[in-house]
Amino acid sequence: MTDCQADGEGANSPMELYEKLNAQGEKVRSLKTAKAEKAEIDAAVQLLLKLKVDYKQMTGNDYKAGCPPSENVVMSDNGPAADGADDEDTVDPWNVATSNAKGVDYDKLIVRFGSSKIDQELVDRIEKVSGQRPHRFLRRGIFFSHRDMHQVLDAYEKSKSFYLYTGRGPSSEAMHVGHLIPFIFTKWLQDVFDIPLVIQLTDDEKYLWKDLTLEECRRFAVENAKDIIACGFDVNKTFIFSDLDYMGASPEFYRNVVKIQKHVTFNQVKGIFGFTDSDCIGKISFPAIQAAPSFSNSFPQIFGGKKDIQCLIPCAIDQDPYFRMTRDVAPRIGYPKPALLHSTFFPALQGAQTKMSASDANSSIFLTDTPKQIKNKVNKHAFSGGKDTVEEHRKYGGNADVDVSFMYLTFFLEDDEQLEKIKQDYTSGALLTGELKKILIETLQPMIAQHQERRKQVTDEMVQQFMTPRPLNFNF
Repeated sequence: MTDCQADGEGANSPMELYEKLNAQGEKVRSLKTAKAEKAEIDAAVQLLLKLKVDYKQMTGNDYKAGCPPSENVVMSDNGPAADGADDEDTVDPWNVATSNAKGVDYDKLIVRFGSSKIDQELVDRIEKVSGQRPHRFLRRGIFFSHRDMHQVLDAYEKSKSFYLYTGRGPSSEAMHVGHLIPFIFTKWLQDVFDIPLVIQLTDDEKYLWKDLTLEECRRFAVENAKDIIACGFDVNKTFIFSDLDYMGASPEFYRNVVKIQKHVTFNQVKGIFGFTDSDCIGKISFPAIQAAPSFSNSFPQIFGGKKDIQCLIPCAIDQDPYFRMTRDVAPRIGYPKPALLHSTFFPALQGAQTKMSASDANSSIFLTDTPKQIKNKVNKHAFSGGKDTVEEHRKYGGNADVDVSFMYLTFFLEDDEQLEKIKQDYTSGALLTGELKKILIETLQPMIAQHQERRKQVTDEMVQQFMTPRPLNFNF
């Protein structure tokens, strides 16, 4: 990876960067033709994507092969995004990588993606409009970025409602605690604003990207739906759907998919998602399917023929490329742009630099884990910000910013004062790493046990009820 990254250094002009992009594109094609190792191809593709981002930041335009930059192009100055470009974080719907032990630099990501920071003013406004204390995810900056949230609140204050849309890609039977983050927050939004919710299970996506059968993907969708239902969603206000089922049952949904497909070119999806000529056509057309739930008339059973009801999408920021594309298409097909609330990434047990994996049981706490497994995983695998010896830790204190146990408590411990005291005690050395891990274990064990108990109550009939297209208990 390091050798490949060196190839992209030293581009001082748009034309130099354009030529580097051409060369890197040719390199990727050559590696694929030669059937090189997957890791080598992936590294080359990642560099190509990074160069494309650099090119857009420098010129303000997307890179297109055969279309060199004009000589009078104005080089853009995007401030923080250009800072430290050599170690820029990789964030896309399939890859998240950073060299920083604290995790992704979200301020830089906001600049790079062109979203807006959720500041205290917006948090206060959500509290005022909803009449509820802001969720801890808002209070602590876990949901940190947005698109058009002020517009949603403006309309809501004028008695014009909206609906929620979030989703899950079911790639395995067991979800982990990180997967709960958007659902915990979405449930809070549904409760405080009293609005309908649609949840998309992208079993078709997992079939296209993973080595899974259609039957496995469909089964994983049903199993994941049980975990989602166990979060406490109201069946009268929530519709959960599998793409493999709903696409064939809803002409209106499919018509919107086709409208979106007509207005996005192959070059655009290649530029946004990094697809190549070797990718199957299912991958290339899939973004339109993830975009379609953003439009209310995709769900005639809920909204009738109304196409002007705005959608709010809570999701992790790696999903934003799908919805940048959606927001670009929306006005061209006569629909309102969806608004978004972006969350940070949930760190793996091994640290914020590593990615959680469903295939690595020790990378996260799974919703199927027993109290003993939770205790063992936290004690053995949770990355520590503490010092090597008790004496050093007492003297110098620990680093809560890189300590995974503290990061997890930031997500799951409700009491702000207690969380702040834990941070102060750990930083001063009064609280040892083992004691911090014990607090996390005692927080997670009952939370997951309660989830498991609720999940046991979710029957196949309940799943069927949530997944049946039907009117919801709401009037627009």
